[in-house]
Amino acid sequence: MTGMLLADVVATSATVAATRSRKAKVAALAEALARAEPAEREVVTSYLGGALLQRRTGVGWRGVRVDAEPAAEPGLTPLEVDAAFDRLAALAGPGSQAARAQELAGLFGRATAAEQQWLRGVVTGSVRQGALDSLVQEAVAAAAEVPLATVRRAAMLAGGTVPVVGAAFEGGATALEAVGLEVGRPVLPMLASSAADVAAAVAKATGKGAATDTRVVVDRKLDGIRLQVHRRGDEVVVATRSLDDITDRLPEVVDVVRSLAAREVVLDGEGLALDEEGRPRPFQETASRTAQSAGVAVTPYFFDVLHLDGRDLLDAPLSERLAVLDALVPEEHRVPRVVTDDVAAAEAFAATALADGHEGVVVKSLAAGYDAGRRGAAWVKVKPVHTLDLVVLAVEWGSGRREGWLSNIHLGARDADTGELVMLGKTFKGMTDEMLAWQTERFTELAVDPATMRDGYVVPLRPEQVVEIAFDGVQRSSRYPGGMALRFARVVRYRDDKGVGDIDTVQSIRATFAR
Repeated sequence: MTGMLLADVVATSATVAATRSRKAKVAALAEALARAEPAEREVVTSYLGGALLQRRTGVGWRGVRVDAEPAAEPGLTPLEVDAAFDRLAALAGPGSQAARAQELAGLFGRATAAEQQWLRGVVTGSVRQGALDSLVQEAVAAAAEVPLATVRRAAMLAGGTVPVVGAAFEGGATALEAVGLEVGRPVLPMLASSAADVAAAVAKATGKGAATDTRVVVDRKLDGIRLQVHRRGDEVVVATRSLDDITDRLPEVVDVVRSLAAREVVLDGEGLALDEEGRPRPFQETASRTAQSAGVAVTPYFFDVLHLDGRDLLDAPLSERLAVLDALVPEEHRVPRVVTDDVAAAEAFAATALADGHEGVVVKSLAAGYDAGRRGAAWVKVKPVHTLDLVVLAVEWGSGRREGWLSNIHLGARDADTGELVMLGKTFKGMTDEMLAWQTERFTELAVDPATMRDGYVVPLRPEQVVEIAFDGVQRSSRYPGGMALRFARVVRYRDDKGVGDIDTVQSIRATFAR
């Protein structure tokens, strides 16, 4: 078997983009993965998912506007491209800008026209082929002939699909099953589904045939940043929900975790900035603080424990994990909760949480294990208003009082079957002058083609900025491809702590608001 060319990846990407069939997408991805050499599987897997292995390269949309004559014939390999981006990521200091331009010119000069277009897309995050991580996992399972559930669990515990693709092909199901929680290596966090009210959340969390215990845990839903903390001895790692390491930015969180009576521990929780009265500060203040090492203090509040002193707790029921948590973490650093089988008591707890300035509650099944990386019925969040996490697809220049600002935003949800982004409407409501100024700067950076900033009314964007939208309902609409539109949509806030993989799906919106 010979190694792959980048042209093979680009051709597969085009095939995936050209079909809406999930089965056809998976088949194309699996065929490409099966042809990859062992040494290039991780790179090919990442590229088929539309992403570079490097989290930061120092290259943006300006950098990839390389004016290089395309190669007549394909010759680049995925490993050569990966090595080039490794070199780009390492550039810093005086002369780095010129060195970066030279490196990019060399790379693009070896690429065909189709490869140049793909390279621009993968750098700017605009490879719109619908090959989400879930599809790539299905392709890995098909190509390596291993159970999909085994691939998914291993990927969740390893922090992604790329780290386990080698095990899938080389060791099969046995090797994947050996992938476990490793202290110091963040896992994908368990996520919550949604319900319109507390009663519905309780019914969803307990489910049909929920054994003999009809009680649920009701946690306060804090308006902070999700934190996963790993400790081994004095070494502490603090990670976000997207698995970014922010340890150096939160020394106060590190100190709290080091004070616990444990040698090894993995905790799940929230980081929250509080005012002088102990009420939560605006979310933006917490988000800003976790992006830098100075500013308002962040207090950690933990609601789950995944490991303690050599014992993995992922498969233990929540009731057992909470007992371990309570014995380890002092009350002032635990998320307030109530355990009850009384809906009225749960509703009263939710009302108090809202009165104290928090988002709402999360209702949890006492019997459920920690399902890393999954969103199911075991955890159900309830907020006082309908909100969705959507992605901004494009933005329009304002008029009248908003002339000169980027104003009306186009909102997109994710199609869970195809991975495509589906527009659900537009809004300019809820935007303060400060927000308009911020988003004008932010969306200038995200413009797919800078020329549209000058020549166009609508500015298409790289689909990266997540926004939380409040709305009054969903109505049928032939205007938008999803067949529905949000009623009275308004911006609550921009969510820099979430990625496009975290946004709501078209299917979940239809199911929740079908009535």
